[in-house]
Amino acid sequence: MDLTLRVEELPAPGATVLATSALPAPGGKGANQAVAAARAGASVQFIGAVGSDGAAPMLRSHLADNNIGLDGLVEVDGPSGMATITVEDSGENCIVVAPGANSDFTLDEKLHKDIICSHDVLLCQLEIPVEVALTAARWAAEAGKQFVLNASPVPERSPDLAELAFRASVVVVNQTEAASWLYPSRHLVTTLGDEGSRYRSPQGELTVPSYPVRPLDTTGAGDVFAGVLAAWWPLGAETALRHANVAGALATLRSGAGNCAPSAARIELSLKGS
Repeated sequence: MDLTLRVEELPAPGATVLATSALPAPGGKGANQAVAAARAGASVQFIGAVGSDGAAPMLRSHLADNNIGLDGLVEVDGPSGMATITVEDSGENCIVVAPGANSDFTLDEKLHKDIICSHDVLLCQLEIPVEVALTAARWAAEAGKQFVLNASPVPERSPDLAELAFRASVVVVNQTEAASWLYPSRHLVTTLGDEGSRYRSPQGELTVPSYPVRPLDTTGAGDVFAGVLAAWWPLGAETALRHANVAGALATLRSGAGNCAPSAARIELSLKGS
């Protein structure tokens, strides 16, 4: 669950500022990316965890309302994940996440492996434990599936993280995360904010310009980018990047993260006009 606070300017360390609004809404990087992929036209199953608290039914309903399969969603005792998001009038934000149920999430081999093996692409982010993502990545590799890793938030260095980077078909980071992502990646996508995105592979480098908008709220734009990139990745890097760029830009026109992803029709219409 997200709590989004609007402020004129982000507070400096030690400062207190008054918010002009406070909006609770479903969020979480994995859920945001699943919603973005589904709205972009992909058939999506969600693998993850909610807690046993009052937020869980709303989180489940949000996914179901976006035509996302919940066969892989489990409940663990304790609170669901929570995030406090502070957004200033320029659209910039800062986010603090309490992982909650995500910290205690484990995979059921029969249930979750079957889901992964029956889909084309596995998309993971790192609000879940690295070892959980790595197990899922190994199952995807065994089945010959593509694995997209949004390496966010970047955890401490470890052998598991190194293997996760090695197994990824593509790693997605933003500019801040790229500075602390020290693992070699055969295919690396870096989001560049209003400058678009950059793709590096053994064949060379490709920069795709952004779709011009005047942002209201940049929260969740990176998640929308990752979800749409994964949905289109099997059709080629450049096609996926162009769709993800437009979707990420359109996401900044709506407040909040969980419901900011555009529809496939809106993405295609914007691509035709760009």
